[in-house]
Amino acid sequence: MAKKAKQGAGGTPATVALTAAGLPFTVHAYAHDPAAASYGAEAAEALGVSPERVFKTLVADVDGALTVAVVPVAGSLDLKALAAAVGGKKAAMADPAAAERSSGYVRGGISPLGQRRALPTVLDASASAHATICVSAGRRGLEVELSPADLAALTGAVLAPIARP
Repeated sequence: MAKKAKQGAGGTPATVALTAAGLPFTVHAYAHDPAAASYGAEAAEALGVSPERVFKTLVADVDGALTVAVVPVAGSLDLKALAAAVGGKKAAMADPAAAERSSGYVRGGISPLGQRRALPTVLDASASAHATICVSAGRRGLEVELSPADLAALTGAVLAPIARP
């Protein structure tokens, strides 16, 4: 049986959720530079991982409902494709404060895992080309590496082509 990670002992809601689910994962910590232009690019460089394998978590508003999009840091989110993936008509980036309130995380550290409120989640289809991907573990300077299938299973994500190069 998996041992529960403790939030006070360096765990985050994301790592607690992974531990509780008994899924294999690896946590990677790095020194976050507050002046970094891109949190995702900083993570890829610090970890020595291809930007195609490091995914950023974005929160969008699709027809009035918050929706999570997980896309490679090497690209950007195609809002029209995201809306289509969840059966919506129109998508826009969510207000940052609303994204933080809903997820329980701060910008630059929003994880698709262990969010305060479960939201519809879409994982870019390119994730399935990799054995493992990295996503935020719930705070700046902390990434979690896991299989795309495990990420999709734990978040209830659908896979769809939602990223632009």
